[in-house]
Amino acid sequence: MRKLGRYLLEDRLGAGSFATVWKAYDPELDTDVAVKVLADNWAANADVRQRFLAEARLLRRISSPRVVRVHDVGVQDDRPYFVMDYVRGGTLAERIGHCRPAEALRLATEAGHAVQALHDAGVIHRDIKPSNLLLDAGRTPATVLVADLGSAKQMADASGLTVTTGTPAYMAPEQAFQTGGFDGRADVYALGVVTYELLTGRKPFGSGGHAVLTAGQAPTPPLPALAAEAGVPPGVGALLRAALSVDPADRPQTAQAFADALLSRGEEGWESPGPPRPAPRTVWLAAVVVFVVTTLLTWLVR
Repeated sequence: MRKLGRYLLEDRLGAGSFATVWKAYDPELDTDVAVKVLADNWAANADVRQRFLAEARLLRRISSPRVVRVHDVGVQDDRPYFVMDYVRGGTLAERIGHCRPAEALRLATEAGHAVQALHDAGVIHRDIKPSNLLLDAGRTPATVLVADLGSAKQMADASGLTVTTGTPAYMAPEQAFQTGGFDGRADVYALGVVTYELLTGRKPFGSGGHAVLTAGQAPTPPLPALAAEAGVPPGVGALLRAALSVDPADRPQTAQAFADALLSRGEEGWESPGPPRPAPRTVWLAAVVVFVVTTLLTWLVR
């Protein structure tokens, strides 16, 4: 079994362009942890190395049960790594296509609370997506935590950013096209995409996301028709259309406001399927019985 510092690497949880995350065991504390290791081909790149360590510092600085915590930082064979909580329950990506509407809205509301915790610490994530939202199955009900701050920036610096980073399908137009800076409402846009995906099993604009935006206009997501089949309260469709607005001013202004609106509109009540309709054969038999009984009564009255 491979070792990294004192940590025993067991299973690879995921890998990206810049780093790999492992499930590992800490023998000194007798607990499972997650270890993020910078990729070999980027270890000598000073800018990437600094960004990697900046993520560890951000996670360490934010004290919230809604954000994954960092416990240790180290270097082995000139490759930096940091050690985090191991969150049991997987990611929201694994829940796509497997949620009932009520559960989808609950998880989306949880995600909104988690993103707000990040914003309260003065940080914009810039890459909110289902695979960066962890599900803590150790709590009842399961809660959502934010992870992977590799693209995160301090809110105070966001207006001056000129490098596009993130995942296209979840990026707000102002983030994708760098139209005069952006703020936490870019993460609210991403939350809208995540919620839509949890409810419908698909992305509102396809995998290209902002690529469909032309002349500053986006097509209206077809959520109402899709959601109607699942019995989602009608107010949720209007909320998601607002969250996915091209103009940040038309969106919920904070992640907390988005989560609160999801909660209240989800509590409007689910469409009731009503009593089961009788099968056609049952209806036909009932009609025959009524006809026979009516005929007999008429004959007896005579």
